[in-house]
Amino acid sequence: MSQIHELTGLELAAAVRKGEASPSEVVEHTLERAERLDPSIGAFVTLTPDLAREQAAEAELLLGRARSGDELPPFLGVPCPVKDLAMVAGVPFRSGSAALGDFVAPADDGVVTLLRQAGTLMVGKTNTPEFGLPPYTEPDIAPPARTPWDLSRSAGGSSGGSAAAVAAGIAPVAHGSDGGGSIRIPASACGLVGLKPTRGRVSPGPYRPEGAGLATNGVLTRDVRDTAALLDVLSHHWPGDLHVLAPPRTTFLDACEREPGPLRIGLLTTPVISAGAPVDDACLGAAVRTARLLEDLGHRVEPAAVPFEAERWDSFESIWSVLALSAPIPPEHEPLLLPLTRWLREKGRSVSGIEFASALGLIQTTTREAAATWAAYDVILSPTLAQLPAPVGSQRDDADPAGDFARQMAFTPWTSVWNLTGWPAISLPLEWAYGDRGILPVGVMLGGMHGAEETLLSLAAQLEAARPWRDRRPSTW
Repeated sequence: MSQIHELTGLELAAAVRKGEASPSEVVEHTLERAERLDPSIGAFVTLTPDLAREQAAEAELLLGRARSGDELPPFLGVPCPVKDLAMVAGVPFRSGSAALGDFVAPADDGVVTLLRQAGTLMVGKTNTPEFGLPPYTEPDIAPPARTPWDLSRSAGGSSGGSAAAVAAGIAPVAHGSDGGGSIRIPASACGLVGLKPTRGRVSPGPYRPEGAGLATNGVLTRDVRDTAALLDVLSHHWPGDLHVLAPPRTTFLDACEREPGPLRIGLLTTPVISAGAPVDDACLGAAVRTARLLEDLGHRVEPAAVPFEAERWDSFESIWSVLALSAPIPPEHEPLLLPLTRWLREKGRSVSGIEFASALGLIQTTTREAAATWAAYDVILSPTLAQLPAPVGSQRDDADPAGDFARQMAFTPWTSVWNLTGWPAISLPLEWAYGDRGILPVGVMLGGMHGAEETLLSLAAQLEAARPWRDRRPSTW
């Protein structure tokens, strides 16, 4: 058997079922790597060795009963850390902010419940920026999260800690969430697969409301099949869900085994939300070369138009600032917030009720415009990011939060389009570029229409087979 950390989540689950590795061995191996590697990559804010060992013991009891014919959970014995924007009962919950103090979560969020039921081992909480607001992970309460490919560069955000943990070979999979690109951005920076599901595919329930519907939970993984299998785990509906989608034909994992058939694909290389934003040649070239590969695979690729004027994105900014304001921070703790968060909250205070309602309506209008513009396509192809992974400290600017936010938009001119529409999008590590310290991953993004995860996963699996990335690993391995 390969070493534990070299296996994907599904492979590790199979090894556990076969008795090639015990859950306790997996936990100790994972914790050892976390303790050794994390000081250099900033993946974790809290390790939970006691909880992980307790869950490993429970998994071993399940394995013992399985010999009597019991069915086993699909990810039994597989480590899956949880981003510190989700609650894990009994574990500190800080959301990247000093303003939350030493709050301990009273219950598991719904996605954590589902991950537990799937048999995963909760080895720790992963690093995130304050309330998950920027696309870099540099909170005041923890070291910055760095891409294992170049420790001078950011792992991205806001699921940067999760991405760093998976890319460094600490865990095979990790929980993440995406409100403007926060799964796909670190997937690109760390050479991983990152899917933002369709709005409503993964419920925020049972404790959290849908709100504006920009954000959703998901995972970061090293291969497409792990992403698909974990989507099968997480696509569960709770009573009272506002958005409910039809299930897949069979399973999302099955979609990876099906040929996608010839698709019509629109190539979008013009920045959308930040008109005129500079695009690195490596990022642009990655999308163009992927378009050629898709043509070689039998798909039809043609240029796609920008679906709406960049100014339409102002509706996202208004809602984003109100969401920042909605974080339950006592007035006396406001000074503990970062300048960017305080700036966004102040903008949120200036948004009137009618302006907020209009922004929600404009998002719906913009979604209709995007649907009309892209009606001829099955998939939209673009770079994930406009630039290579950013040097740590180059994006956060406490002295100029407005400039910080403008740079965020220029860095991510495509990702939040899919949060506005609520449609699914996936970043794949199909390309690589040379930086000052070796190769860097370059993500390519595929976006689909409402509920089109099966199409995206089938196409992603086809691309993974045609241009595999598994053997590319950072030096931390």
